[in-house]
Amino acid sequence: MSRKCDVCEKAPVAGKTYTTRGIAIKKGGIGLKITGKTNRKFIPNIKKIRIVTKKGSILTAKVCTRCIKSGKITKSV
Repeated sequence: MSRKCDVCEKAPVAGKTYTTRGIAIKKGGIGLKITGKTNRKFIPNIKKIRIVTKKGSILTAKVCTRCIKSGKITKSV
């Protein structure tokens, strides 16, 4: 099952998490130092819902919650 929105084509994106130590310069420290980097994925919040298409037919689609909230699709009753 792909983790891709059928409406806006949003998909997982690769990134990193940084582990730091020290105290920030604003707080009177010498600064934050990066002690490690770990790979991670930013995964969109995908829901499987029934939607009404422009032609009026009903089908099941994988849609991200941003598209549902913004009203890009109409849910079937």
